[in-house]
Amino acid sequence: MSELKAVLWDVDGTLAETERDGHRVAFNLAFDACGLSWRWDEARYGELLRITGGKERLLHDMERRSDGPVLATERARLANLLHAKKNAFYADIVAHAQIPLREGVGELLDECADRGVLLGIATTTSRINVEALLRVHLGDQWARSFAVLVCGEDVQRKKPDPEVYFQALRALGLGPLDVVAIEDSPGGASAARAADVPVVITRSAYFLNATIEGAIAIGPGLGTRSGWTPALHPTLEQEERVGLDDLVDWCAQMDTVSQFM
Repeated sequence: MSELKAVLWDVDGTLAETERDGHRVAFNLAFDACGLSWRWDEARYGELLRITGGKERLLHDMERRSDGPVLATERARLANLLHAKKNAFYADIVAHAQIPLREGVGELLDECADRGVLLGIATTTSRINVEALLRVHLGDQWARSFAVLVCGEDVQRKKPDPEVYFQALRALGLGPLDVVAIEDSPGGASAARAADVPVVITRSAYFLNATIEGAIAIGPGLGTRSGWTPALHPTLEQEERVGLDDLVDWCAQMDTVSQFM
């Protein structure tokens, strides 16, 4: 492992728990706004998260509905309409409900900035959704905090395809072992590993028990040092969160620690 030069962040479920109380609710509002009786409860939305991308989830669901459009062109048109309305509702939810960053995320972002480690976004959610979330937490100039932003509109193939990571690496001019990815899901982990990028998993609400392979570390979140594999030891400063040095240590261990996850 060379010197850690950048941290690449997934967004939904990783930076914030946006899926259950943000995107899912916004999809249901979009259904209602379009006069549809469809509703995605928490369990159904959890199943649909196996499909990466909002439009893709809509199309997957419609193809299996007896009351969905019959023609593929009609399904595509409706998916585009619903997705646009969903994004608008999501932005409003984030702005007013103040969906918080996950514990430890803000501190690690600040630590990277203070120590000259580049930050990047590598997500297949829409740019408008990234902006809606990060504008609330980082201010109007939020994008200046990130050396690279690769979002859903920028790729042809979404996670678990590695295209998003290949694009981020090219934009940064870095090799895969110069960076570490932070993800929350099996699809995100697969995307990072297919690009040879070391990945740390912070399990989110919908992936608490999911089988995730190939990560250099898996734990419940950056806000705690408990429950991680490999285990984290107490720090002299008695900090309870995961820090940049922990990411560096995990990366250094990855050649000697088996892919246990």
